[in-house]
This record gives sequence, structure tokens and C-alpha cells, in this order.
Amino acid sequence: MTTALITGSTAGLGAAFARRLAADGHDLVLVARDTKRLREQATELHDRHGIEAEVLTADLSTDVGIDTVTARLGARRNPVDLLINNAGFGNKGRFLDVPMTDELTMLKVHCEAVLRLTSAAVEAMRERGRGGVVNVASVAAFVPRGTYGASKAWVVQFTQGVAKDLAGSGVRLMALAPGFVRTEFHERAGMGTDSIPNWMWLDADKVVAAGLADLARGKSLSIPDPRYKTLMGAAKLVPRGLLGGITSRTGRKYGPR
Repeated sequence: MTTALITGSTAGLGAAFARRLAADGHDLVLVARDTKRLREQATELHDRHGIEAEVLTADLSTDVGIDTVTARLGARRNPVDLLINNAGFGNKGRFLDVPMTDELTMLKVHCEAVLRLTSAAVEAMRERGRGGVVNVASVAAFVPRGTYGASKAWVVQFTQGVAKDLAGSGVRLMALAPGFVRTEFHERAGMGTDSIPNWMWLDADKVVAAGLADLARGKSLSIPDPRYKTLMGAAKLVPRGLLGGITSRTGRKYGPR
């Protein structure tokens, strides 16, 4: 039986990944900051699917938290076969309205943690000749969206670059870039969503199913919905200045997740 480690597992896409992977028979390592919520999730998934669910409390905005997870990823006992780097958040407000400490924390979680956790995971996976990493990005990576979009653009470029470097090793890497997903993401960030049309919202379970299917196909980038694939294709033809104005009017402060 294989083991998957999921960061930010208690909410949103992380919880959807946990449900799907548990249903498929994977043991889990569940990572988040809230120990009580993690234990409740682990118990529920164990009771429902009969899998083993390990709880790992860690705050990925800190070095201690990142070190805790990298140590688990490098463990030879019960090795991790699939890493889902899902932890992330959005900041409400335009640039200069958001405190610099919050911007730096975002880069810590979205970039440094992803870099260090991916490195720890693929080193162990390459030794075994198998494994996979899904780094959750966003379609915000492809449009002007301040620090959030820039951090997700880094995730996409980093993941695809490492995937190329590890081609033929048995280790697969993929950036998952969904659009707006109905999760707790925006509510927890204190962001309103009234300006986002209903047709732009995606279902978390369907996003996860599409992403895992793309990983199995060997893709290094997954945009898990035909509507967003069309939008991102059209975005390449639109001048970036105009696109920036459009994204601002549709909620530039929002991070699609």
C-alpha cells in the first residue's frame, strides 16, 4: 500500500485530495497547523476507508514546521510515495495595502516550503525509482495578480523544470493550476466573492480527480477544466496591460483556489 503526504490537508483542495486518496486505498500523512482538526480528519478517513492516517502538525510559514515535514519525507520507514504540496493562502488587498510581513510569509509557504519539501521528497523517491509530486498552483500564475500570482508562477516554472530534470527517473512532478474552487480559501482570507460569476467556480473533488488523472498521464502541468484551458489560451493573445485591468475588475485580490 502506498503512502501520500498532503500539506494543508484539513480544508479545501487538501481535504479533497485526502478523501480521494483514502478512497483509493492510500495511507496518508496529514499535515496542517490545527492538531485537533487533523486528528478528527484522520479518524474519519480511517473509519470510512480502513486506511492508516498519520497526523503531523506543522506550520509551513516557519523553519521548524518545514523541517518537521522534510524529515518525514526523507524517512525510510513507511516512505512517502506521493507528495501533495497544497498548503497556501491569499492576502486581501492590493499591493502596499498588505503588510510586508504577510507578503513574505506567503513567499515562505508558497515558494520556500514547496522548494524544500519537493527536494526532500524527490531525493528519496529517486533512490527508490518511483514516486510523484503535485504542487498546487493556480491559473493566477498566468495573469498579473501581484504576489499571489507571482508565487504561483514560480510554482509552475519550478515544477516543470524539475520534472524535465528528473525525466526517466521514475519520479513524476506536476503543477496543478485550477481556477476558482469552492472551498474555505476565500472565507478564511476575509475575501468577498460576489464579483466572481457562477460559471467560474469549480468543484474541489472534480479538480482533484482531473489532476490525479493528468499526473497518471505524465503531464507536468494540469489546468483541470475545459473552461479555464480556453481562458488561459485566450489570455496568451490579450495584451498584458488589458489583462491586468480585467483581473483587477474581477477581483485582483483573490487567489483562485
